[in-house]
Parts: sequence; C-alpha cells; structure tokens
Amino acid sequence: MDKKTKMKFNVFAVFAIIIFCFAITPKTLQNDTYYTIKIGEHIMQNGIDMKDPFSWHENLPYTYPHWAYDVAIYQIFNLGESIGIGGFEAIYLSTVILTMILGVLLYYVAVKLCKNNLVAFFVTLGVMYLLKAFVAARAQLVTYIIFVLEILFIEQFLATKKKRYALGLIILPIIIANVHLAVWPFYFVLFMPYIAEYLLAIVTQLDWHYKIAIAWNKHRAKKLSMKKASKEKIEAATNCVNELQSKLEQSVMKREARREKPYRLILKKQDSVKWLIVIMIICAFTGLLTPLGDTPYTYLVKTMQGNTMDNINEHLPLTLINNKNILTVFALFLAILILTDTKITVRDFFMLAGLTLLCFMSRRQVSMFVIICGFIFQKLVNRLIDKYDKEGTEKVITTMTKFLPKVLGILIVVLVSAYLYKDKVNAAIVNKSSYPVEASEYIIENLDLDKIKLYNEYNYGSYLLYRGIPVFIDSRADLYAPEFNGKKGEDGKYKGRDIFTDYINISNLNVYYETKFEEYGFTHIIIRKGAKLNMFLSRNEKYKELYSDKNFVIYERTTEKIVEENS
Repeated sequence: MDKKTKMKFNVFAVFAIIIFCFAITPKTLQNDTYYTIKIGEHIMQNGIDMKDPFSWHENLPYTYPHWAYDVAIYQIFNLGESIGIGGFEAIYLSTVILTMILGVLLYYVAVKLCKNNLVAFFVTLGVMYLLKAFVAARAQLVTYIIFVLEILFIEQFLATKKKRYALGLIILPIIIANVHLAVWPFYFVLFMPYIAEYLLAIVTQLDWHYKIAIAWNKHRAKKLSMKKASKEKIEAATNCVNELQSKLEQSVMKREARREKPYRLILKKQDSVKWLIVIMIICAFTGLLTPLGDTPYTYLVKTMQGNTMDNINEHLPLTLINNKNILTVFALFLAILILTDTKITVRDFFMLAGLTLLCFMSRRQVSMFVIICGFIFQKLVNRLIDKYDKEGTEKVITTMTKFLPKVLGILIVVLVSAYLYKDKVNAAIVNKSSYPVEASEYIIENLDLDKIKLYNEYNYGSYLLYRGIPVFIDSRADLYAPEFNGKKGEDGKYKGRDIFTDYINISNLNVYYETKFEEYGFTHIIIRKGAKLNMFLSRNEKYKELYSDKNFVIYERTTEKIVEENS
C-alpha cells in the first residue's frame, strides 16, 4: 500500500475515532468527581497534610491517593468558572479530550504493533465501546493512557533497544504514583508476561538432563583414567559422552525446528528482556518519588486486607451472565484460538490468561483486559488474515479512501455515534435524582454545619462534601477503614474505626440502626426515599421530617438524650 493511501485512511480513522469517543463520553458527572474538586482545592490552600478535612469524624488520616489528578481537576474547574463556561462543563470537556486521546492512542499503538490499519481501526472502535462504562472524570482515565504507552514502550524497546523507550518506562510509574497510586503495582504486572516468556525460553534451552549426564560421564571417564582402569571401561565412558552430545545436538535442532514452525505457541527468546528486568527494578524505586511516603507500596495491600472490596460494586467478581459484552469477547478469543490454527506468542498467552483471571477477581479489571488484550486480539486477527487473504485488507483500505466509500463510512460512524449520544443530549451535568441538590441547599440554609452530625449514604456523600457539608461517609472508602485510619496489632489485624462496615451494616439493616445512631451521635439524617432504612425512620416518632423532595428526605433525630444536651 502506498503512503498516500495509508495517510488518507489514517485521517479517516482518526476522525471517526474522535467522533465516536465524543459520543461515548458521559455528560453527567460521577460521584468521585465531586470530592476530587474539593480535595484539589484543599491541597492548593493547605498542601498535603495527610488528614481528612471533610468528614465530621475527628482526626481521620487521609492518604491523598491521586493528589496530582485532584489538583489538575480543581484547576480545570477554576478555569471553567473564570472563563464563564462553568466548572463542571470544563471538567466534562477535559474528560472528552482525554477519551479522544485514549482512542487515538489505541489506534496508533495498534498500527505500530499489528501493522494492519483496517483491523486496528475496527478493534479500536470495539475497545472504546466496551470501555464506555469506565469513561468518567476520574484518575483511571489518565492511567488507561499511561498503560497503553507502557505497552508501546515495552514493545518498541524490545524491538529497537532505543534508550528513549527505556527512559519513558521509568517516567511513567512516577506519573502513576502521583496521579493514581492505587494502580501503581499494576504497572509491574504488565512486565511479567515478557519476563516469564524469557525465563521459559532459557529453561527450555538448558537441556539439563543431557548436560548433567555428559558432565557426569566426562567426570567418570577422567576418574577411570586416573585409576588406570581398563581401556574398555574408559572407551565406554567416552563413547557415552559422544552419544549424549549427539543427542543434545539433535534435541537443539528439533527445538529450533519447532520454533520456526510452532504448533500453537510461539516462544521467543529476546536477550533485550534482561534489560527490561533492569528497567523494572529501577521502576520499583519510583514509588518513593511522591510526597506520600511509602503509600504506593502499602495502599493496595491494605485495601485488599479490608472489606471495602467486598462491598463496592466495581470491585466485585465478574459475573459473565450479567456482562454479555465481555462474554462475547471471551467467545471470540476462544473461537480464534480453538477453531483455527492461529498461533499466539507465549507472552501474549500469559498476558491474556493473567488479565482474564484478574477480570474474574474484580470487574474493575475488565477495563484493563479490554485495553491490553485488544492488542492481542488484533495480532491474532492479523495472523488469520495474513494466512487466508493477505491482500484483502489493503484492497478494503484502498476502496475506503475513495470519495463515496469514505463519505459512507463517515456517515455510518456519525449515525452510530449519534445513536450512542442521543441519551446524553438532554442529560444534566449533575443528576438531581442521584445527588441531593435541593436537599443540600436546605441543609446549608437551615442547619448549623458546625454542630450537626449528619448521617448520609455512601453514593452521594461526595456531593455533600463538595457543597461544604461535613459527611458521615463518602466514596473515599479507604478513609473509613481501619487498615488506613488505625494501627496494626500484634495479631496482624488493624485496629481502628471501621466506619465503612458500620455504614454497610446500618444501610443493610444488619444491626439495629438506633444502636449505631446513638453510638455516633447523629443529629440529622439525609436518606434516599427508596432506601430500606427509610421505611423504619419514616414510621419512627423520634425522627422529625424537616425536608422532602422527589428523591431525598431529611430527618432530625429528636431522642431524649439529644434534647437534654441541647437544652
């Protein structure tokens, strides 16, 4: 294919990907965005003090796990306010831009790695479609871009050994450690398949049983010679050595023949991987290049020791029956690998298997599976095409760069994008059915924020926090777990305030709510009308309804104890 045709197709592909990315970017902000703005503001005004300034609990330590992203979002919010487009609108615009960058980068890296523009284009659209549930104004969107760059730098470094890729691999984890340190350990996971393949190649080349037998018989022949044994015994030992060496040479030749024409698994031994190991070791120290101390090394471990991952939706195990899209993706992989003779490299097999396992452990990892395994899927499809119709994709690309097919292609992408975007046209930046907008106004105007102890639910705590209302809990789950606010005891368990578990038990009615309400000293409650707990509060005479709207209700808790203390 000539360069001009390829350039025309690339322009079409990038334009189509940008339109598609705009269509899938949600307009309504997600709950984490609200606390991100306030934390960024707090850092700009007070620095990183490692303390929580937003809940009414006293002396809760906070790790600021994505402080750099928080500051950036706050600055974007401020810029939007200052130029008159609105802070939330500016954040939405920044999310659109980051999504477009991710989409175009996925296409660029796919073309670099797979050398097939047509396959790269369609798979990139598929990947972005599968990612639409994960696109939000959160730090994870930046780390998706970084992980795509990591794969590019690793592959290019192994192929070219150029130092700029090695330098890039060292810079990227520094960014992650400051932008989203919760996923910092995952940076090293992506090195593992390359290293595992290299070690496997070394082990299979050892032919240790032949080499041990050769060494033993050489030693035996030498020993017999020193003892002046019979000529026949010495010759027998020598002949045994020669025979074993001949078998070793035949084994090497057979192995090389298998590698040239593998059955299914392609095993590569690239000596540059040993430098990749050195780079990874250097990267292990980049977690210290943050103002957060050793938090990048301890954050994920503490999170996994607690129970927050058992109760937050995105951390729960993947259920395929409830995720038809991912089920389809798994089926496509299996169809190619089982029903065709398409070959896969050992590194890609390890990557695919490892990320599949992580998917089933936590549905949050589906995003990383889709992004990274998207490149693997393209390689498999490309090998399939090369075997059966190598010229086919070039013909299609040439046809698509002509005027009418190009216009038709753009029209199809626009129509599909419009279909995906139609529900977002009238969507509000702040969803009033999910977040207590009017209820927050009531609290600010009618209650003394310095004296109340408000009970609120997890999913909208961040919005209350954004409005300056001290909260009982919000979506910074780690803040409310003993692994982060307590200390490790002699039994290896953390002793601290388990506010998160108390909230789960209260909201699920696993405990008598009045007991916990008394323990925390709640004075007011804001709750969704459809919550299970609200059925009891609405019938309890101790709870005076102060405010009610379509979605939320606010109660004042008027127990005798509180009345006596206030009088």
